[in-house]
Amino acid sequence: MILRQFLTLTQHASAERRAEAAGTLAQAYLDGSLGPDAAWEAKTALLALLDDPALAVRRALAEACADSAGAPRPLVVALASDHPEIACFVLARSPVLMDADLVDCVAIGCEAARAAVAARPDLSKPVAAALAEVAGLPSLTALAKNPRASIGTAAFLRMVERHGEDAELRRALLARHDLAIEVRHAVVALLAEQLARAGQDAGWMNSERGARVAREARDSAALALGDESGETGLARLVAHLRVQEQLTAGLILRAILSLRLPFAEAALSELSGLSRARVAGLMFEPHSAGFIALHRRAGLPALLLPGIQAALTVWCEAADGRGGPTGPRLARSMIEAALTACETLPVAEARGLVALLSRFEAEAARDEARLFAQAQIEAHARDEAAHRLAAPETLAATDGWAEVLADAWDDSEASALPEVIELPAPEAVTEPVVSEPISAEPILAEPISAELRLSEPEPSLPEPALPDTATAWPLAPRPEERLGAPVVAEAPSTLTAAATETLLAGLTEALMESVLSVRSSAAPKAAPQAVPEVRPEPKPAARPREIALAVAAGMIPQDLVLSYRADRRRERLAA
Repeated sequence: MILRQFLTLTQHASAERRAEAAGTLAQAYLDGSLGPDAAWEAKTALLALLDDPALAVRRALAEACADSAGAPRPLVVALASDHPEIACFVLARSPVLMDADLVDCVAIGCEAARAAVAARPDLSKPVAAALAEVAGLPSLTALAKNPRASIGTAAFLRMVERHGEDAELRRALLARHDLAIEVRHAVVALLAEQLARAGQDAGWMNSERGARVAREARDSAALALGDESGETGLARLVAHLRVQEQLTAGLILRAILSLRLPFAEAALSELSGLSRARVAGLMFEPHSAGFIALHRRAGLPALLLPGIQAALTVWCEAADGRGGPTGPRLARSMIEAALTACETLPVAEARGLVALLSRFEAEAARDEARLFAQAQIEAHARDEAAHRLAAPETLAATDGWAEVLADAWDDSEASALPEVIELPAPEAVTEPVVSEPISAEPILAEPISAELRLSEPEPSLPEPALPDTATAWPLAPRPEERLGAPVVAEAPSTLTAAATETLLAGLTEALMESVLSVRSSAAPKAAPQAVPEVRPEPKPAARPREIALAVAAGMIPQDLVLSYRADRRRERLAA
């Protein structure tokens, strides 16, 4: 019934209406809401729609079935072989397709279909191997950028062999976390050959020199990769180099003379068939018969034996503590010992070896110079940092430091200073005292504060703890509300009568009551020569003028304040 009704309704409909009906029917079938008979008829109708000449109808079927695991397999397989615009939907996402279906589509499909397969999140190793063998550069780049694709080492090497010259593919391969060390070496070796070829094409070097530059760059890259790989990775790298016929005597000699002894041990073990432990023990006895037999069994030329023995002798003495140099200096000492040992060889035979050792010596000297220059730069940076954190006297003597502080003070604080009431004091000489060394950054970041003291200061009082700038900054008072360090005055006060009358006239009754209550509730009176001190609250509620008057009132004798208060009361009663 469903098949008959669907065919009747879509027989004379437009392509857009047929596509809409096909999508609706496919969605109803995939939802599982149809009965057994209706589901069979709906499946038959969907398979019949594969013959529809309109691409929009078949595309609607592909979009509906792309992500569903319950889609009819014959329908999905047929859509995977359809037009690329339709096949890409199911090739990229359909879980119904098996590896055999995908490999077949890769073999006979177009590049767009292969790129869709390469982007599948659950791509297996057989499909990746098929892509690496026949796919083009766009598909291989998409495969390398797919982080969830499972790719074997052989497939990686095949990708590098076919399209390793492309820079984007190399970047995508080197960015993968599962790239084997053999593939990394293949990429680096290909890049070295490419650079040497570019130098030859530009006329900078001939073919012989280009081949030597490429070989030395490849050997240096192999040793660098061996440094960052573990024991298993090092063994795999050495085996790969032997298969690629790149595990040469020159590479082993370079490893020994550049202090890559683990690489040399793994190489000699691979070539001789002995264990790593046995090879390591023989290398500590370079003049023994066992090491000579190891050298011969590994297939190394007899011409290298004196130089290797001399170099290993220097290394063993340094390892036992009898030698001083380490690092590049030790490498240069080993190379010099090898050169000295080669002087006894015939000139015609040792000419190439001496030239090779001379190049090694030049590389070691350059490495030593680079390390020394880097150490000097770091030492200079440390000296500069220590100079910036030095005492204020040293900072003040630095060129331009005083001008920087003056500019910072003028720009940030000079225009916002509160009004200051000058209080005359007899024979008092005030000078700013900095209690602690001031570093450069706090001076520029926070207001500058100093402590005022008289010529004969009292015993030092504990300074109030300053809050952290980062936490106190949102709650910091405005510049006109700030107070400096505690103001200390000499007692008894020697203010003039006019100044006393002016200060008392400006005090309110509430402020005088506060001053008297503080005095009455204070601790027992100190010695006659004790210096009273008024410390402001962290966030004073009074205005700056009232605070200044309160500080000045604290310097007036109490008897004078009481008498003036009594006179003011009598004046009010008389009025």
